Amino acid sequence: MLNLVHLKVLAAVARHGSVTEAARELHYSQPSVSHHLSRLEAITGVRLIQRVGRGIRLTPEGQLLASRATEIIGRVDAATNELAAQVGLQTGRIRLAANASALSTIVPKAATTLAQAHPGLELSLIDRHPVEALQLLRHGEVDVALIFRYADAPVEDAGFRLVHVGNDPVYLVSQRPDDSLANHRDSPWIGGCERCQDQLTIVCRQEGFTPRIASFSDDMVVLQALVAAGIGVTTLPGLALQAHRRPDIHTTEIPDYHREIHAVTYGDPPDPPATIALVQALRSYFVTV
Repeated sequence: MLNLVHLKVLAAVARHGSVTEAARELHYSQPSVSHHLSRLEAITGVRLIQRVGRGIRLTPEGQLLASRATEIIGRVDAATNELAAQVGLQTGRIRLAANASALSTIVPKAATTLAQAHPGLELSLIDRHPVEALQLLRHGEVDVALIFRYADAPVEDAGFRLVHVGNDPVYLVSQRPDDSLANHRDSPWIGGCERCQDQLTIVCRQEGFTPRIASFSDDMVVLQALVAAGIGVTTLPGLALQAHRRPDIHTTEIPDYHREIHAVTYGDPPDPPATIALVQALRSYFVTV
């Protein structure tokens, strides 16, 4: 019968691609890790690991089981936290994934609000873009994903439940004061993440042109430095500009163009008390900002 120890070992080996590194993470000896892998192969009746030179790799069956193992372990951790949260939110851990601009602005204030209301809760944070954050949420590795999306974006997969916490305006970032998109139909543009670039193209086409994206960066500091140097123009959301703003650039809010910020949970309702408390704390940012 499969057990959590075997699954934790396989998941660690899959993450690191190394028995040595998996043993180091789990604080096991290398022979112990190898023993657990052998036992897992005997239990399942399939080969899970292949030797490749001095290293190892997972077979297709090993990759499938490792993926499920990661999800199962995440769900067990989540259940542990939920049980702790049921005890009056006095103890426990709540895990949140969000991108850099949210982690720099919304999350610190929400963390303070949460700590004041529930000092026994430990908030664990991880920096991830929306697509990656949702994947972690699906696998049970986080309890809440704080994401941005645009109003006309495709609906997220079934199982994700979105709570709208606020809107984030988007700005044209250039060297000119009182600028507009129409002034830059022939300018070089600096593109950001994939979903931002797709939306930028849609907005610019509404102004009668397709942006010529000549450079790429997803770092708000780098983007502003490139604009200041005359490399091109770009767009940035308000949260990113709150987190970091150079004095030698100009920003102009783009009318009728914003990102929606959502706190996302996964699975059937109701959410556990700790998750509800975190979502409420995240919403408080837009109530008072």
